[in-house]
Amino acid sequence: MSQWADLHIHTTFSDSTLSPLDVVKDAYKNGVDCIGITDHDTVAGILPTINEAKKYNIEVVPAIELSSELNGRDIHVLGYYFDYHNAAFVNQLSSMQNTRVERMDKMIGKLHDLFGINNISLKEVCALAGTKSVGRPHLATKLIEKGWVSDIPTAFNKFIGERAPAYVPKFKQTPQEAVQFIHKAGGAAVLAHPVITQIDELIPQLVASGLDGLEVYYPNVSGNITRFYEGMAQKHDLVMTGGSDAHGTAKVYEYIGMVKVSYARVEELKKRAERYKKI
Repeated sequence: MSQWADLHIHTTFSDSTLSPLDVVKDAYKNGVDCIGITDHDTVAGILPTINEAKKYNIEVVPAIELSSELNGRDIHVLGYYFDYHNAAFVNQLSSMQNTRVERMDKMIGKLHDLFGINNISLKEVCALAGTKSVGRPHLATKLIEKGWVSDIPTAFNKFIGERAPAYVPKFKQTPQEAVQFIHKAGGAAVLAHPVITQIDELIPQLVASGLDGLEVYYPNVSGNITRFYEGMAQKHDLVMTGGSDAHGTAKVYEYIGMVKVSYARVEELKKRAERYKKI
């Protein structure tokens, strides 16, 4: 019997509305046997999801989605099968999360100074996140609760999107640094959603830096584009991964299992990660 994996899923430990239990239930309902928990810049959601998944006989891949930037472009790098208990790794993540909190504080300040929005505090936005891996969807949720906007897309378009007045840039590291960060913890590094990032010309540079995979299979992408990235992955000997990038109601057009890949892709990721565990 075929096994299917969704290798790109977020929980309430970063910027999703889905708790670990919600994730596991949705995976079970949608015929997903293996899930990658890829919260932004945090590993806090991995163990709670593993504990819930045992009840449904679902495998959980330890994973993460790291923020990075190159030439002014926001680039996300997925890490798989790293040691998420590694002290150096966890300490670096803590530093990145502190930067996330500082960024949130600045955005809340901008909302106050530019728009007179004075009924949202840093404390309550961080409480909504539950960890220091706080993100813009948490702030958007508070903007809705306080009556400033009616939905998350409006919050981004009007206030906190990349071209909106209250936007503040993310933590600065290059994707090459993110790749090396993952390798040092014994994991495989994958470029997230290249169809969105649109840095095709930079992919050879990342391959030279040790990139292991490409997220070829992604929601709402045409067959022609998928075949293009399949060809690019084959050309550079990259593992072809995929997933839904599900965030619950924070991203209404994606759901767990919307994109599924063969379990053979999971095995390939494991083999790639083994290379770095021997270093």
